[in-house]
Amino acid sequence: MKNSNRIAIISALLILTVAMAVPAQETGLSVMEKVYNRPSGETMTADLVMTLTNSRGSTRERTIKQYKIETEDMEKKLMFFLAPADVRDTSFMSWSYNDGRPDDQWIYLPALRRVKRISSDKKDDSFMGSDFTYDDLGERHPSEDNHRILREETLKGENCYVTESIPVDSGDAFAKTVSWIAKDSWTGIKREYYNEAGEVYKTLTIGKTEKIDGYYVITSMTMEDHDRDHSTTILMENVSFDDANIDESFFSERQMQRGPRR
Repeated sequence: MKNSNRIAIISALLILTVAMAVPAQETGLSVMEKVYNRPSGETMTADLVMTLTNSRGSTRERTIKQYKIETEDMEKKLMFFLAPADVRDTSFMSWSYNDGRPDDQWIYLPALRRVKRISSDKKDDSFMGSDFTYDDLGERHPSEDNHRILREETLKGENCYVTESIPVDSGDAFAKTVSWIAKDSWTGIKREYYNEAGEVYKTLTIGKTEKIDGYYVITSMTMEDHDRDHSTTILMENVSFDDANIDESFFSERQMQRGPRR
């Protein structure tokens, strides 16, 4: 009996040891939560170059100064358009909440000399004529979609989870998205947007991801609108983290009208 008990105990310990050695299997939700919660610095500043390309290959370029701060409850982002003249002094602010509440967003239009709040029914509109919507510029919370892993595959040399996300709210502009997520960095490589007919009408492609000051940063991305045969590329340059001179008070409607910090 003692030998039997000893064998049973040893077997149970072996099973427990093996179970502890096997990593928990990822789910669609856990993958997207890791993307959402990826460390990105307490504050960040960067220079952006936005290039719009139409069906004839003609381009328009815009330069932007961006500031970001992360707090315990939310992420705040503030963008100032510097050039060309027709968009100069326009600014955009977004507050994304960690508890899954819809983003709050505002735009300052210098011609009107006032800050305008972006209503929920306008968040699928084009942002400043680009192929990004106002919603694209916020931080979509994982709870806003139902997720599942479709498969694993390699894209651009990266081992990826391919994850399908279907909006909980049927009022969203897209019926679903399919995302390629790099396993080593939890950054996106590509995302396809599908309409109700099951067709891809927009594609987001990440051109470059860099590790800067220990953080993974997407420094080049392109959104293509297949229906319009139009695309928008955003390049991020001069990225700087953890600027002690940037605090929450900077992210305000007053600052939107005053312009970027000189």
